[in-house]
Amino acid sequence: MVEPCRTSCRLSTLVLVLLVAGAMSGAATARHSSRPNENVETGVLRSSSSNYSSVASSSSEEGDHPNEQAVDDPEKVASMVDIFDRIIKNSTERRNLGFFSCGTGNPIDDCWRCDPNWHLNRRRLADCGIGFGRNAIGGRDGRFYVVTDPGDDDPVNPRPGTLRHAVIQEEPLWIMFKRDMVIQLKQELIMNSFKTIDGRGSNVHIANGACITIQFVTNVIIHGLHIHDCKPTGNAMVRSSTTHYGWRTMADGDAVSIFGSSHIWVDHNSLSNCADGLVDAVMGSTAITVSNNYFTHHNEVMLLGHSDSYTRDKLMQVTIAYNHFGEGLIQRMPRCRHGYFHVVNNDYTHWEMYAIGGSAEPTINSQGNRYAAPVNPFAKEVTKRVDTSQSRWKSWNWRSEGDLLLNGAYFTPSGAGASGSYARASSLGAKSSSMVGTITSGAGALPCHPNRAC
Repeated sequence: MVEPCRTSCRLSTLVLVLLVAGAMSGAATARHSSRPNENVETGVLRSSSSNYSSVASSSSEEGDHPNEQAVDDPEKVASMVDIFDRIIKNSTERRNLGFFSCGTGNPIDDCWRCDPNWHLNRRRLADCGIGFGRNAIGGRDGRFYVVTDPGDDDPVNPRPGTLRHAVIQEEPLWIMFKRDMVIQLKQELIMNSFKTIDGRGSNVHIANGACITIQFVTNVIIHGLHIHDCKPTGNAMVRSSTTHYGWRTMADGDAVSIFGSSHIWVDHNSLSNCADGLVDAVMGSTAITVSNNYFTHHNEVMLLGHSDSYTRDKLMQVTIAYNHFGEGLIQRMPRCRHGYFHVVNNDYTHWEMYAIGGSAEPTINSQGNRYAAPVNPFAKEVTKRVDTSQSRWKSWNWRSEGDLLLNGAYFTPSGAGASGSYARASSLGAKSSSMVGTITSGAGALPCHPNRAC
């Protein structure tokens, strides 16, 4: 006598119903949105008649999240069957592990990295953000755009299929790459709003030329790139949208320059050896997360705040989390002005002058980091107040909470510890500093492969 199935069949039926319902809902959303058709082989958009920045903003506010499986691609439909099959076969293991949990303690990575079908669910990444930049959705609500051409011959009239052509479009786009490539930009890559640059699955280098500028825009995600050897460029015409180009003065040569922008997430990139900063955020930028990056071989790593006199940066809130500050670094990890900065669960293995610096009364909340001081007996201090007397900086709110200080490292705290100030400099729960090695072990651009956990 065959034992009738009970729990497993009910589970299977329920999952199937949910998947089909999700597909129908997603299809309805796609029809309602009237998104343009896209040639993913060349990256050419066939039409772009709608204002998708407004659509994405409205969608985010109303909580309308398109079903990740429901896209106009037969592989997505096949992936639904595959997911259903895995759910039936591996329900016991998943109950122990968690559906998308790898158990590393890194909440960003645990959100998506253990899924072997990450390449079919790329836009899930946008829902995995943490910290002050957690609401950066990038191109989550738009189409995919595949970069097929590494060239940058004409910064005013970029060819379809190039990275520059992708980032200037008006509508949200999730930008990925057809193959490994080195992109040598002639001029700054000026981003438009609601864009994700997703390097996963390809070895993509932006190097030996201009690099990325995020200026007066919102909702940008930069993920999975190698950005290095960036040079000063400018005194040239550069296109910033499909309808506008203009004269650009000289750029400093930052890897990622954030200027007057908000809701920005820079995650899992490898950055090194640029002419100026690796990540700079200035001129009223805020709602930023810099996470899971691997920084190496650079002097002034990260500047947050334009100048001591630019008081608009008092509204700046930046999360620096799960990064590895590695070999060949000298200072500014970060160097802060005016605003509120949460430095949490980073691994500082190298600096030559200092790790964290600041001026103009910033609030710095350092939690659960691992600071390993250099051999130099005169460079053991983690902190540096820049060009400021102790009589002034002693009231600044800088604290170290749960940090692991190694090889003689020491953190000089200050301020009365006003709870309101630290509340504005707190963006996520810190893990124990003993976990930092595990949490940051995957920092930098990841060698991801389809059909395998990343």
